Amino acid sequence: MQLKLSELREIDNVAHEIIKYAGNESIWLFDGDMGAGKTTLIKAICKQLGIVDETSSPTFALVNVYENEKGEEFYHFDFYRINNEVEAIDIGADEYFYSGRPCFIEWSEKIPSLIPSKNLKISINLDTERNRIVSLSKHE
Repeated sequence: MQLKLSELREIDNVAHEIIKYAGNESIWLFDGDMGAGKTTLIKAICKQLGIVDETSSPTFALVNVYENEKGEEFYHFDFYRINNEVEAIDIGADEYFYSGRPCFIEWSEKIPSLIPSKNLKISINLDTERNRIVSLSKHE
């Protein structure tokens, strides 16, 4: 499935469509170049999911924990700054990934052997007209 994001004001609609497509998927992999809009899209998804906590990139902390108004937890990871998978293991990433709670993961390509095989991949690419094309694919 592909979604086109031409202007930032369309992001809530795109976030809504991603949530519908995801269904019960708990592992969401966000793929895209630096500045593609991964964190911005995650913020919009969190807003749609009723998350009341401040959302921001966990670049230095590696993981942020958010809650919605029902008290349900959501995990947001950013592995951009890690040097190897051991750093992800040290923060207990695998425990988060297999908790059944939603995990939003940026820079998952840095920890390939830790990612559960069942996941939703969300790729953000720019087209020739500077639109963001958001491609969705489920992996079983």
